[in-house]
Amino acid sequence: MLVGAGMFFTDYSITPAELGTILEQRGFDSLWAPEHSHIPLSRESSFAGWDEIPKKYFDVMDPFITLTAAAAATKTLKLGTGICLVAQRDPIQTAKLVASIDHVSDGRFLFGVGNGWNAEEMADHGTPFKSRHKIARERISAMKEIWTQNKPEFHGDTVDFPPMMSWPKPVQKPYPPVIVGGSFPYGARRAIAYGDGWIPHTRLPPYEDVTQHLQDFRQMATEAGRDPESIPVTAWGGDPDIDQLKRWQDQGIARAVVPLESESAESLFPEIDRWAEWIVQLRS
Repeated sequence: MLVGAGMFFTDYSITPAELGTILEQRGFDSLWAPEHSHIPLSRESSFAGWDEIPKKYFDVMDPFITLTAAAAATKTLKLGTGICLVAQRDPIQTAKLVASIDHVSDGRFLFGVGNGWNAEEMADHGTPFKSRHKIARERISAMKEIWTQNKPEFHGDTVDFPPMMSWPKPVQKPYPPVIVGGSFPYGARRAIAYGDGWIPHTRLPPYEDVTQHLQDFRQMATEAGRDPESIPVTAWGGDPDIDQLKRWQDQGIARAVVPLESESAESLFPEIDRWAEWIVQLRS
């Protein structure tokens, strides 16, 4: 099982270049950057299990910028959006961003996508909350056309454009893996429908550990005509110890991602070093 780390990069956290270098040196396979364009002050939306939104959600930098900085400072570390809010982003411009960072990183980009929970944030982008799942799916389908066709066009209910030309195409063929975020069962169903992987938050209420539903997920994939092995699972979050990591590895989890706080390198070293020791144990 691979192990990655995720961070809300801010102007007071460790820089992405420094963290990427540290993670690569210590055996981590990937670095993940979440996304929020902004957090509206007047809102009704809330994230499950929270009384208030953490400060880092207000302060987080754009993931494509931070991951590009990390890509320039590393050689083997994979770089992932964890997750990109595609329902809030223009699909043509986002397709260009994905292809560009895949080139800058020499094919190391992982396109983690999600449909979001903050209705007010989406509304500021002109995205109706109730339509976000359909909008996200169409935008991802449109991006796949842009990445794979010389003269792509797309005609859907929410995305519509005539034949165009758009380069570069991604280094990875046919495109970087689209890893779909979301809990069970709805996020799992979306991953099966159009994803190259599933990235659930492991301890999002009402689940103590969403990986308890791995067998259900794999059965759903098989019933949908997909090989479960073609949709590897990335377990995000929680606070697992080495025993939990070994259980996940035995369950066939492809990758675990530990969320790091938006802090300085000195503050993070003890946690990173502990995980680095566990990575060695998982490989032994």
